[in-house]
Amino acid sequence: MQKEDFIFGTRAVQEAVNSNQPVDKILFRKGLNNELFHQLYDRIKELEIPFQFVPVEKLNRVTRKNHQGVIALLSPVEFFKLEDVLPIIYDKGKNPLLLILDQISDVRNFGAIIRTAECAGVDAVIISEKGSARISGDAVKTSAGALFNVPVCRVENLTPAIRFLKESGLKLVAATEKSDCLYTKTDMTPPIAIVMGSEEKGISGQILKNCDELVKIPVMGKIESLNVSVASSIMVYEAVRQRNIND
Repeated sequence: MQKEDFIFGTRAVQEAVNSNQPVDKILFRKGLNNELFHQLYDRIKELEIPFQFVPVEKLNRVTRKNHQGVIALLSPVEFFKLEDVLPIIYDKGKNPLLLILDQISDVRNFGAIIRTAECAGVDAVIISEKGSARISGDAVKTSAGALFNVPVCRVENLTPAIRFLKESGLKLVAATEKSDCLYTKTDMTPPIAIVMGSEEKGISGQILKNCDELVKIPVMGKIESLNVSVASSIMVYEAVRQRNIND
């Protein structure tokens, strides 16, 4: 971990939080219990900043300096609230094209997906707090800087976010091998959010249940599946193709 990727010490982290510095996650030592901790804890709960209680050994792997049981992992980009971003997209007169990533934890895949999203004009990318790749300097580098241009909405749970999108008029399309419908056969011209899952687990069953359509990308070789960043590119550019044809 690079030095500029984190801040340590209760007061220093508290100051970073109060000054709205983008924070990816805060690590607390298990058993921490003092007044300053409770002040910070209450504040990050209010701001919906992810946190985790970890053994002191994990904190020591980040830094051996006097961290006081508190380390903030910083993000190079600002996170956006989905309920704020979507109205802006509609207000601009755009036909929303969103991308939802379900537990894609590999930073290289994540960065490559963001790069494609930026090139294809995706309006926002939605990730969950848990199970997603950490948005670090490595993620920015892998995305070729695209992370600075694509709004990333981080939510506590993807299922309520999907329900919000459906209520807001978006069609939810999930790419999964569990479908018999080819991805080219679904209409991607309406406001849409494309859901992609991790290579290991795919899209969770709960999320699949909440999607409007399940589609698959045909695989005809001996390898069972495509890399998720490649699959995301195929799905996103199919939406772009259909929309360009109808313009």
